[in-house]
Amino acid sequence: MFKVLVRHLISMTSMNGLAAPKILNLTPSQLQQQAKITADILRAGEVVATPTDTIYGLAALANATKAVRKIYDIKGRNQSKPISICVANIKEVGLWGKVTITEELLEHLLPGPVTLCFKRGEKLNPELNPDSPIVGIRIPDHPFVREVCRLTQSPLALTSANISQGKSTLAIEEFSDLYDHLSLIVNGGVLGLTEQARLGSTVVDLSSPGTYRIIRSGCAEEETTFSLHKFGLVRQS
Repeated sequence: MFKVLVRHLISMTSMNGLAAPKILNLTPSQLQQQAKITADILRAGEVVATPTDTIYGLAALANATKAVRKIYDIKGRNQSKPISICVANIKEVGLWGKVTITEELLEHLLPGPVTLCFKRGEKLNPELNPDSPIVGIRIPDHPFVREVCRLTQSPLALTSANISQGKSTLAIEEFSDLYDHLSLIVNGGVLGLTEQARLGSTVVDLSSPGTYRIIRSGCAEEETTFSLHKFGLVRQS
């Protein structure tokens, strides 16, 4: 029955040939099954919308080049603008980026609303952000997206669920113009109640040992910089 449901979700099409809206209302008691459905759709090379600990995001397998290109097409995003990746746990960070900080600091920062940028690892898809020497890595503090990562056994390319340069979204209704281009929309409810919540994760460059640089302030800059200073890192001017 489960496999039939997954095939049905992937194959549903509308009159114009685009994927019809498919909304999965996230239920804590069914999280495992819903994560399996989402993971199978991602493994089929599709793009899904998912809640995170900050805003709604569009996700695809990071090592599936065609799927990543779909994200760019859906958002109308410039191909030169990098997309971060999402992983399930601390141990996976070092698989995809060349970590310059201690495991203790990693555990202090993640999971949480922060994206850590390191020099990219050799295993990362060379077609993902090919012009960038670094890669942003996230572990959202959200059980659903982390479970999806665990089940796919792959990093997810993850970026905001909106048209490029548009406002970040806190509810699925806010990106309804993208529905027809997505294979699944996972509805986790309203993620925040203030405009501050729309800022997304704080993005920090840690590619140079002993120093850091804030690339995007996001919603957690103060807490992030406090932790970095506590562990002896110096802010680049």
